[in-house]
Amino acid sequence: MGNNRFVEAMNAIAGAINENKDYLTDLDREIGDADHGVNMARGCNAFMEKLNQTPPESLQAGLKTVAMTLISTVGGASGPLYGTAFLRSSTAAGTQTEVSAQLAEQMLRAAIDGIESRGGAAPGDKTMIDALEPAYSAFSESLQKGNGLLKCLEAACEAAEKGVEFTKTIAARKGRASYLGDRSIGHQDPGATSVTIILKALTEYCRSVEKE
Repeated sequence: MGNNRFVEAMNAIAGAINENKDYLTDLDREIGDADHGVNMARGCNAFMEKLNQTPPESLQAGLKTVAMTLISTVGGASGPLYGTAFLRSSTAAGTQTEVSAQLAEQMLRAAIDGIESRGGAAPGDKTMIDALEPAYSAFSESLQKGNGLLKCLEAACEAAEKGVEFTKTIAARKGRASYLGDRSIGHQDPGATSVTIILKALTEYCRSVEKE
């Protein structure tokens, strides 16, 4: 993934988040502050403005720009968590210019570790981790079977979707939703949902690139 490809991939994410802005906000209205979609869209629009104004010189630089923009523009817990995820993935990217399946696995693991370290969440807490950990496991398993990036991403998306469904069955133990206790059961986690939307957007982008 060259620098242009990186900007295109981030644009795909921004487009998907903006398309689902109202949906994410509605989900957050049930168990949170009713601002997840609005906040995420604001952050995505802000980092696209920066990436378009000053195209990144490297993959790592681009990821850092996204990270710092999300931290500074997205309210609530999402900004620091997503910002940390992109920051850790930028470290994992190092000097690489192409995102292979192997590098993507390393970046995803680094991102998840960053989120868990920053937010203190674990699987079963009804957070984005409930989509991310299964997604990583599925990605890694697919990679071990010798599959390429697209197949690995497809497996990750399927697992993430199941993770979102799982969040409906449990009570929240972290964040604003935890105040509701058992009343949060029956509602899907907005963070797990936005994670899945992002993974799907990257998958669709990867699919479009492979068709070229």
